[in-house]
Amino acid sequence: MAEKAIDWSREEVETIVADYLQMLTLELAGQGFNKSEHRRRLQAKLNNRSDGSIEFKHGNISAAMIDLGFPYLRGYLPRANYQAILAMVAEEQVRGKTTLDQAALAAVQQPAVMPMQTDFSKVKTDAPARQHRAAGAGTPFFKATKRDYLEREAQNQSLGLAGEEFVVQFEHWRLIQIGQPSLADRVEHVAKTKGDGLGYDVLSFESNGQERLIEVKTTTFGRDTPFYVSRGELERSRGAKERFHLYRLFEFRKAPRMFDLPGALEQHCLLDPITYKASFS
Repeated sequence: MAEKAIDWSREEVETIVADYLQMLTLELAGQGFNKSEHRRRLQAKLNNRSDGSIEFKHGNISAAMIDLGFPYLRGYLPRANYQAILAMVAEEQVRGKTTLDQAALAAVQQPAVMPMQTDFSKVKTDAPARQHRAAGAGTPFFKATKRDYLEREAQNQSLGLAGEEFVVQFEHWRLIQIGQPSLADRVEHVAKTKGDGLGYDVLSFESNGQERLIEVKTTTFGRDTPFYVSRGELERSRGAKERFHLYRLFEFRKAPRMFDLPGALEQHCLLDPITYKASFS
């Protein structure tokens, strides 16, 4: 449960948000920094709050950044139900961060290629658990940011193509592992061979030969990063729920990981009815 708003003054929230944004800018720009050193410096400015308290607030800031259309800082998993003052401070501070804007835009638009993968056994992981927000909590009062960087990344065609090619290779490996080399040879990158209007990107198979229809969503950011689906993809997940799988690739540039959302998407995610943005909190 998040700390009550009274526990953190506006000055403290401003201090920790500013430090978080500095680290996020460095990370997006590919520059190194020491999280432990940042935390030690913060403690002196935050009445010596505990490491746990600071880490929890970092998770709240991650959730606020996602709500503002930004990637979140690696290692600080989003925690919903953050205090209203944090939403206001985060929105105010990102508006004045020109360098953060430039670093985020460059990060989401950077071309991507499929990474060399030698051990597919380490790729698969569990999906995030869907969180439920308290009524009125964790939502900014207004969004005046210049752009939704996560939506911009979703439009990065080279990243999307690289992710699809990665999944084609993963599926080939998976089918060979379960003793189905003939099925492995039939895995097809249908988004490339038949176009992108099918509602899925890769045709693969179950061990019994049943088709597996795979939609691929790729991000270079963390596991909890929201993604966007089309109306066609959503309808395909409902109409072919026994065969449909959404593979979510994350940390793609660093060390690709993936989780699987089988069947109808709304059973796994919170879906915005207008933008079809799928999130876990």
